[in-house]
Amino acid sequence: MPLPRSLSMTSLSGLLPAWEEDELPVEDLLLFEVAWEVTNKIGGIYTVIQSKAKITVDEWGENFYMMGPYFEHNFKTQVEGCDPPNAAVRKAMDALIHNGCQVHFGRWLIEGSPFVILFDINSAAWNLDRWKGDLWEACHIGLPFHDREANDSLILGSLIAWFFKELTDHLGDKPNVIAHFHEWQAGPGLVLSRTRKIPMATVFTTHATLLGRYLCAGNADFYNNLDKFNVDKEAGQRQIYHRYCLERAAVHCAHVFTTVSQITAVEANHMLHRKPDVVTPNGLNVKKFSAMHEFQNLHSTSKTRIQEFVRGHFYGHLDFNLDKTLFFFIAGRYEFSNKGADIFLESLSRLNYLLRVHKNDVTVVVFFIMPAKTNNFNVESLKGQAVRKQLWDTAHTVKEKFGTKLYDALLKGQMPDMNSILDRDDFTIMKRAIFATQRQSLPPVTTHNMLEDATDPILSSVRRTGLFNSRNDRVKIIFHPEFLSSTSPLLPMDYEDFVRGCNLGVFPSYYEPWGYTPGECTVMGIPSVTTNLSGFGCFMEEHVSDPAAYGIYIVDRRFRSPEESCNQLTQFMFSFCQQSRRQRIIQRNRTERLSDLLDWRYLGRFYIYARHLALSRSFPDKFNMDPKAPLKTEGFRYPRPSSVPPSPSASLHSTPHHSDAEDDDDDEPYNEDEEAERDRLNIKTPFVLGDVPEGKKKQPGESGN
Repeated sequence: MPLPRSLSMTSLSGLLPAWEEDELPVEDLLLFEVAWEVTNKIGGIYTVIQSKAKITVDEWGENFYMMGPYFEHNFKTQVEGCDPPNAAVRKAMDALIHNGCQVHFGRWLIEGSPFVILFDINSAAWNLDRWKGDLWEACHIGLPFHDREANDSLILGSLIAWFFKELTDHLGDKPNVIAHFHEWQAGPGLVLSRTRKIPMATVFTTHATLLGRYLCAGNADFYNNLDKFNVDKEAGQRQIYHRYCLERAAVHCAHVFTTVSQITAVEANHMLHRKPDVVTPNGLNVKKFSAMHEFQNLHSTSKTRIQEFVRGHFYGHLDFNLDKTLFFFIAGRYEFSNKGADIFLESLSRLNYLLRVHKNDVTVVVFFIMPAKTNNFNVESLKGQAVRKQLWDTAHTVKEKFGTKLYDALLKGQMPDMNSILDRDDFTIMKRAIFATQRQSLPPVTTHNMLEDATDPILSSVRRTGLFNSRNDRVKIIFHPEFLSSTSPLLPMDYEDFVRGCNLGVFPSYYEPWGYTPGECTVMGIPSVTTNLSGFGCFMEEHVSDPAAYGIYIVDRRFRSPEESCNQLTQFMFSFCQQSRRQRIIQRNRTERLSDLLDWRYLGRFYIYARHLALSRSFPDKFNMDPKAPLKTEGFRYPRPSSVPPSPSASLHSTPHHSDAEDDDDDEPYNEDEEAERDRLNIKTPFVLGDVPEGKKKQPGESGN
């Protein structure tokens, strides 16, 4: 779903470096993008290919096709069937269909409406043994019979290689074909196409190495031992050696190998033994609002809805000021260590101590949005929302009665008698409502009944740190173990609306090849915490001079010990809690301004470069590219904001964007329009995306204590 943003003063469009690469003659080329996730939502790669489709269609038109497996339900609900406009594509499909393999064609009903070619794996399963023999003859990789996913990927790859053979035979020398394969599941198609010497340019992208995921899931000290792993032994011990071989073969067969981030490039170099040719960061479709300040207004509206939920969840213990309450959150797959939930909970315990010691009147409510095994909603959570609604109805009834009597008295020209305007029954109703809010137990930590309560990592850490939502705690925990939905009876909000209402997203991941969650926060103008072990964090370090000033806090988890990283995260959150409302508004403006950096209209140029490089390597007589020339896919660095960065110091009422009540003692000189104009003039010279620097690095915005 496209994420909207605002116009004008918060926009730095026109600031991005112009694309100077020679345009490809797309009318003489056919581009195919192959992925298991085409029309099949099972992971983050789906978001990549789905969001990137529009800019690719805008560039390639009807010469762009996406390829993947056919699933009947997905086809019926997401694809509009039609006939291929290209005669060669039609003939290649017919060749497979006449040999008993089902191939489906249509337009994927997403933004851009790209053509899709979907191959029915079940209809071709009878060829599996023969194709296993072909794979062994081609590259000596054997697949065990019990690995259904690997067998399915071989069937898909064999069908795709067959299709490309038929297609290139019909096309002849023109137009030329480019095939872009994503992840190891699409790898067999690339390997078979190359071993059969099919004349086409190939690109392979790994979004995360297969072995890297397994090693990190096993709590290995991954990044400090990258050069020490015996990759063949590690893959064999985890019974994924055949999958690892497919991935590695695809990497080495491709004309161009790409990864999504610098940190994954370092990982791939060690795990797969090939240095990526290009880094292709993941982007988003950034759409602009018609009104300038709309994203600030949406923050205020969504925050009000979250406050209503908090009123119900903490009924009977609502002794903190919601106007001085900050909402933090972490969301994603329930990978306790990989996603950084372990270090986050430890830092929250330390933040709770700091807020209590400094007698800070700020309260932090932290949401964990991670799906886990549950059997239903927690009774106490549902009761809390019911009590809140009952209180609201009671207050509304008394208000109506009070208003009617007040109105009648004023019509008669009399000052109302405040002692008689509410009768005894009204006071009785209000007292009963107050008594109904009393509870003997503490507010629940989790909103659902957990099936594995005793062994759940988050709940175990909560017990260890003692964050039980007591009255003395300045940090409150709410664990919501399922993804958000607007139809939920408990917290009826979509994820996008929920993110807009929060103050800070915290994603201190240990293993995160890219990380869409902090990117989505940035596009919506919400500050976030990431790490230098995530692709997003590395990208922001490369492109922004002072990420913390723009609301991107980067925790060093690569060159610091866990204890030091935990203290750094605690310091970031504590400094954020000390900001005034005005400073948070200023920071949201700056964060939202980085949206252009994450737009596919900018990041798509990295894919353009990769395709051009693949063509120059596969068809050197037709397409020329100097391999020693510096990359045209160079980034640039946003300057440090010219005004004083957000800090516990005060600020002035001069920002044009606001949604919260304003402090009276703000005196920071700040003008968003002037600052944006200075940023346009002060952009630093471009630089080449390089390796992650070695050695410890002090993060901007981090204090020394």
